[in-house]
Amino acid sequence: MTFPSSTSETHAPASAFEAALRAGEFLITAEVAPPKGGCPQHMLEQALHLKDWTHAVNITDGSRAVMRMSSLAAALLLQKHGIEPVCQMACRDRNRIALQADLMGASALGIHNVLALTGDPITSGDFPKARAVFDLESVRLLQTIQKLNGGLDANEKPLPDGATQLFVGAAVDPQLSSWSSLQKRFERKVEAGAQFFQSQMIVDFDRLEKFMDQIANPLGKPVLAGIFLLKSAKNAQFINRNVPGISIPDWMIERLEKAADPLQEGMVIAAEQVRMARDLCQGVHMMAVRREDLIPAILELAGLQPIPPRTL
Repeated sequence: MTFPSSTSETHAPASAFEAALRAGEFLITAEVAPPKGGCPQHMLEQALHLKDWTHAVNITDGSRAVMRMSSLAAALLLQKHGIEPVCQMACRDRNRIALQADLMGASALGIHNVLALTGDPITSGDFPKARAVFDLESVRLLQTIQKLNGGLDANEKPLPDGATQLFVGAAVDPQLSSWSSLQKRFERKVEAGAQFFQSQMIVDFDRLEKFMDQIANPLGKPVLAGIFLLKSAKNAQFINRNVPGISIPDWMIERLEKAADPLQEGMVIAAEQVRMARDLCQGVHMMAVRREDLIPAILELAGLQPIPPRTL
């Protein structure tokens, strides 16, 4: 399926990812976690598996409030290896001064794709006694990035050394229980400058279709459906217990339980979900925690091909 151009921006694309979005391509992103230590080798090995199969690779920023290497530093490492990053930036750990400093640094380093997030609560992570900041949340971070791209700081004072060039997206959860809250939040993020959306893990594709038809498509912003690799029935049950808002259906758990090879069955399920997403939205965001190397095989099972290199 070819999608119409989803943005009316007239400036040159900031990144190859933005260029692919403007061209209406079916977008593929995936997610890797920065290292928990000073050696990036494992992260790079996993990301290199994704290089030919994705338009960009997300670097998480303290996901689940677990301490890891700076997302900005990890994104730069990916970029040096020819992998286009999406640098996630969460509000939990930095005030507006530090956030703006990192955003200006990202732009100067040529890291143009940013995903603006509020951030998971401190209590869910490995330093529960740390002090949360939350000076901003995702909508106000989006507004701040919009100002920086316009040559102004968060106080609307001119930046003497030039505007940033950032292509910014946001997160969305189409399975949110409150439809009115989902619509209001999505509209606020679009108004604040979000150019694309990556969703949380999708298990209810009827709900995704309704969301796309009634909320996302009328606003003309691309949504990448979150596709998660379930490795076993035990893995699915753990997610049901510990991830708010996710309810993996019993029939899916039973498929994993009865499978001779649960991991292979999880890959087949993920490929089926990619095919469903192709009919509903403009991309997929692949998540396969600690098994990012399997993502190319899932995409191939879904009938997708490697992505030709794109240069600006």
